[in-house]
Order: sequence, then C-alpha cells, then structure tokens
Amino acid sequence: MSVHIEASSGQIAENILLPGDPLRAELIANEFLEDAECYNKIRGMLGFTGTYKGKRVSVQGTGMGMPSMSIYAKELLDDYKVKKLVRVGTAGAMQADIKIGELILAQGACTDSNINRLTFSSIDYAPIASFDLLSRAHQAAQANQKQSHIGNILTSDRFYVEDQKLYDTLKDHGILAVDMETAALYTLAARYQAQALAIMTISDQLITGERASAQERQHQFLDMVETALNCLG
Repeated sequence: MSVHIEASSGQIAENILLPGDPLRAELIANEFLEDAECYNKIRGMLGFTGTYKGKRVSVQGTGMGMPSMSIYAKELLDDYKVKKLVRVGTAGAMQADIKIGELILAQGACTDSNINRLTFSSIDYAPIASFDLLSRAHQAAQANQKQSHIGNILTSDRFYVEDQKLYDTLKDHGILAVDMETAALYTLAARYQAQALAIMTISDQLITGERASAQERQHQFLDMVETALNCLG
C-alpha cells in the first residue's frame, strides 16, 4: 500500500493505462478487461486490474494536471514497480490540419510548469516517450485505420489560456496539441527507467474553435483505449 493507492503487492500489473478521470478508468475496466477487480478507492481515484487478450493490465485514474499525475505515477513506479505506463486522455489541437477525433502520439512534451525546474535547476529537461511504445502505438493506430499525429506537445498548468501570442509561437514551432499531464509522466518514467507514452484524442480544435460532442468524446475515447491496449504487446 502507498499513500494514495491501497493495492497490496502484486495487485497492480506491470502494464497500466492512465486516464485522468477515475470514471473513465471504471469504463475501461468494464468495456475491455476480463475479470476486472477494483484495487483502489482512496479519494475516489479508482483503479482496476484484469486481463486483455490474456495479458494482465491495470487501469488507474490520475486526476487532472501535473501535480496529480506526479503523485500517482511516482507511487505506481516506486511502490508497485509498474514498467509500462500509457496515458489515455484528451487534448486540444494547436495545428489547423488536426481534426477532432484524431490521435496524438506525444513524442515529446514541452511544459510551462515549474515542476521539472525544481528538479533540474537551470537545465531545460526534455521529457520524451518510449520509442518502443510509440512505434507500437503508431502501428496499432494504422491497423485500426485511425489517423494519428506524432510529434511534440505542450503540457500546461493552465486549462484556460488567454495568451494567444504564446500559442501562436508554439504553433509556429510545430507543437501539435496541449494537455496537462504528459511531461510529468515522461519525466518520472525516465527517473525509474520505465516506458511511458501519451495517446490522446483531440476533443477541441484551438485554431478553429470546434469541439467534440459528448457522444463523440465517448466513442472516440474507446477507440483510443483499444489502440493503447494493443501497443502494450
């Protein structure tokens, strides 16, 4: 048991999916995992372990933002020795040619957060994905005929941003999308020599203002989860 996860040793698989919303963790367990059992209810941050195509897989809610992701990722890596972590969530597109429902496979994650600066002082550490998971996810997306974009994203501490000039600069430098968790996940995975990847569905188009409907979000989220599970191998 860790501070925020009440699972016993061995209850959490080496492969894990990390949605932000704990209710999405429950949805994944119900829709995709066989014989799923709940191992965590602390603070309502649900976690489950079951099997997918005969392989043990866990799914754990992580909350919103880098501080919350850091808590759960650190405990999963340090206390439960998880080896492969795949974030499944949504993101806002920062390039006009990226459409609602398409996938972002985050190769790297810039950030405006001070979290990494507290660790690396004057160094601008560049958190990146596991190439093996990235390659597998790309192949899985292609096999499922899902349009995916691979590249750099921004992990921001702010959900609402009014600095359009900053976003324009990021867009001009090829940033594909913005989320709130990935940079923390990639940094911790590197520290513990684990593999991590963020696979995200575009729910909002920040250039055109288009947004996915509630029904689209639900269907597209499940498509993304299938891609994520298949990349775990």
